[in-house]
Amino acid sequence: MPKTQRWQWYVEEFAPSEQHHHAIDELYYSGRSAFQQIAVLRSPVFGKMLVIDGDTQSAQVDERIYHETLVHPALAGAADRREVLVIGGGEGATLREVLRCPDVVACTMVDIDALVVELSKRYLAEWSQGAFDDARARVIVGDALEFMRATSERYGVILSDLTEPLEDSPSNPLFNDEVFELIKSRLAEGGVYVLQASTGAAINAGLHCKMARTLRRHYAHVVSFVTHVPAFDTEWAFLACSDRIALAGLESARIDAYCAALSGESFFYDSTTHRRLFALPLYLRRMLAASGDTF
Repeated sequence: MPKTQRWQWYVEEFAPSEQHHHAIDELYYSGRSAFQQIAVLRSPVFGKMLVIDGDTQSAQVDERIYHETLVHPALAGAADRREVLVIGGGEGATLREVLRCPDVVACTMVDIDALVVELSKRYLAEWSQGAFDDARARVIVGDALEFMRATSERYGVILSDLTEPLEDSPSNPLFNDEVFELIKSRLAEGGVYVLQASTGAAINAGLHCKMARTLRRHYAHVVSFVTHVPAFDTEWAFLACSDRIALAGLESARIDAYCAALSGESFFYDSTTHRRLFALPLYLRRMLAASGDTF
């Protein structure tokens, strides 16, 4: 009989009664920064994985699904793509996708956790693919709130690639009316603000809907879009916010022209995928239309 593999396991808890187990081939790092618990490991199914506070942030096999979804609808629809701000995004993959666009003159990335950036450079270079060294990249390790309060720069696109705003997360202070108003003040006329916005599955879309209701107080167009990310084991949701542009209605010809100009080969996003992202299931449309909590 073949010898049975004796695995170590990383266990991600979705709720007290729900868990997802990943076998571990190799553990590269496990420790704590000043802000959060961090692990970098390799799974036989998903390859290398970044885990923060017990939650999968991205995985080698499918991180491009998440990062292309976060970045490219916003850039495809924005009136001006020259200046982009990324809030969070320590792995460098969001930065990588932004810099694939030849219209981008400069991309500023602000992440509070130096250790996440350092570990990503050391162990997850496949994510950034040289983006940290691109002449157009400006990487700042620091508080995004302090940065936005101190700068007068305005950006055609702002992308928020933060962890979920749970009570013990360093992202928690970045989800309230004051911060959303500050972000909007840094957005250029006709600009687009897109944020990762928690899960969009039928069993746990409440936090996403709370974010959407709050952001409707600040923007004329607040639109949800959703895709399945296998390493997350759920539907993941995003929000696109603008006073001028409704990303759901972008013409296919505009998206096709945008995608044709990108450097490298896309894995997930094109005009067909764009339509799929914004075709929300009935349960989520009903939840988004209902009244409920806000931040």
